[in-house]
Amino acid sequence: MTTVPEASLGLAEIILAIGVPLLLSLGVLYGIKMMSKVKTAASGNRLSALCMLLAIIYVFMRTDLSGSLVYIILGLAIGTLISIVITLRVKMIQMPQMVGLLNGLGGLASALAAILTLLSGETQSGFSLVTSGLALAVGALTFSGSMVAAGKLQGLLPQKPKVYAGHHTITALMALAMLVLIALLPVVPGYNGMFCLLLGVLGLLFGYIFAIRVGGADMPITISLLNSSSGVAAGIAGMALGDILLVSVGGIVGASGLLLTQIMCRSMNRTLSAVLFGRAPAAAKPEQAQETKASEAAVEMPESAPADPVDWLIEAQSIIIIPGYGMALSQAQEQVKTLTDLLEAKGKDVRFAIHPVAGRMPGHMNVLLAEVDVPYEKLYEMETINPDFSSTDLAIVIGANDVVNPAANTAEGTPIYGMPVLSAEDARRLMILNFDTKPGYAGVHNPLYDGASNIHLMLGDAKGSLEQLIAGLG
Repeated sequence: MTTVPEASLGLAEIILAIGVPLLLSLGVLYGIKMMSKVKTAASGNRLSALCMLLAIIYVFMRTDLSGSLVYIILGLAIGTLISIVITLRVKMIQMPQMVGLLNGLGGLASALAAILTLLSGETQSGFSLVTSGLALAVGALTFSGSMVAAGKLQGLLPQKPKVYAGHHTITALMALAMLVLIALLPVVPGYNGMFCLLLGVLGLLFGYIFAIRVGGADMPITISLLNSSSGVAAGIAGMALGDILLVSVGGIVGASGLLLTQIMCRSMNRTLSAVLFGRAPAAAKPEQAQETKASEAAVEMPESAPADPVDWLIEAQSIIIIPGYGMALSQAQEQVKTLTDLLEAKGKDVRFAIHPVAGRMPGHMNVLLAEVDVPYEKLYEMETINPDFSSTDLAIVIGANDVVNPAANTAEGTPIYGMPVLSAEDARRLMILNFDTKPGYAGVHNPLYDGASNIHLMLGDAKGSLEQLIAGLG
């Protein structure tokens, strides 16, 4: 019988311990890179999923599963069954809250892994204790914060920000308390159970306090940030467990989520510290609040209704369509595609203006339009298309409000003040297909509803309004 030399065994062990995790992590990273392009996004998703499946198999091969294999297989089977049911039942419109829920479950998994490590009864190094405490705190706050975000998106919790007395102070004190408890873990041995309880409770409360004050304007940033924190929690848990694969994959998720958070902050002209520490905008001036209240009370259709909107479509040669959450809520993307095809068949130039925070999560509109095969080349980012509105014959807003609200430039003290918006009002004509004239998710009145000769409001379900336009063109 041939035996492998001891040195060779050492090399093989190194390859298994470092080489395989590195290869799988690079596969996940490359899959994420492929997701940045529409044409390769589906393949990138499959590649990353395949790498994660191989990672599970790798963990099975490297771990002693004696006595627990049955429970692990049962857990995997239950999880797989639940995921299949979710895949079949969750609609695209519910995807933002689904992402929030999955972020939370990722944080919970890291917190549970940290608790099991701390309560294992084994002698642990100071590094292991500190990283376990960090993983528990970050995992717990990710879980509770994500549950609040998902609840807001689902309408189970009030969508407006809720700010408690001394909110900033409470947040800072809880963060300081968690850091002190983590630092005490290696200093005061024998109290891991008590520290676990305190860290878990503080983490859950911190996540709640952080997320409950977030309103509609900051929700895309919050989702990105919680996605990042779920990866950070996993990476820290990997440090506690000495698992290189978990560290690297968690680091990739955390870094990609943080990069997306920074992009969202720039797009909304918000600083990350303002979101993290809940610094709200300054209160509106009394005279400004009175003007806003008066304008809200006076909102109604203009007395002299503009021309037939179908005529506007026929007369326009250049058209920009602005999709928003109302399009998603009405599931009107099919009608948007049909209208686009009809207009292009008549020789019109049709483009789409995509605000980076349109909808409830980054990329929400891109996914919905890709669902109905709207070419990616027709989707333009805000910075690129904004200068073109002034030379555009017709802009069509479909279920968007905050992202076209010119009050963002003037209404100081409101959640959207200072946020860059699409310059829809600069188009020669503007057609708005929204359910009603109520303020959007940020709760700020949109002066475009006040009526102007070049603005036509089609109130009601966006899908129904689009079908009217399609019938008129047909």
